[in-house]
Amino acid sequence: MYKSLFPILFFFSIQIHAQSFDFKIDHSSLIVNNLDTTADFYSNILKLKEIPHPDKAPGFRWFAVQGNSQLHLIYKDTVVMKKHKSMHLCLSTPNLETFIEHLESNSVEYEDWPGTKGSVTLRSDGVRQIYLTDPEGYWIEVNNAKHD
Repeated sequence: MYKSLFPILFFFSIQIHAQSFDFKIDHSSLIVNNLDTTADFYSNILKLKEIPHPDKAPGFRWFAVQGNSQLHLIYKDTVVMKKHKSMHLCLSTPNLETFIEHLESNSVEYEDWPGTKGSVTLRSDGVRQIYLTDPEGYWIEVNNAKHD
């Protein structure tokens, strides 16, 4: 009897292990020391739509990125974050050239991956990308990768 149950139990254990969780990014959060200046950057330069914090608590500014994904800015005056270009938020737009023009018209500096100011990196897969920093020094990549 136990031998006949083995194939059934084996099949179910494979199904459980093969199951995916279908994750989607809900939100990213950044600790900031100057909440209003940084929030203005995300609103005015990146053109993200500000959304209300559910309980309207002070020290938070939330932004919609796309769909249900969000960016949360959290004010902390006692926390210092170490920032590095390899740790960055990445946004994709089919209008990279228009976005670059927008940055230039607002005197916002950008660079390529190696750090050449005003330059664009062309990745080996054909995606073009730039990097800029927000007022807190966090790195942001903006590229033209296509997503379905």
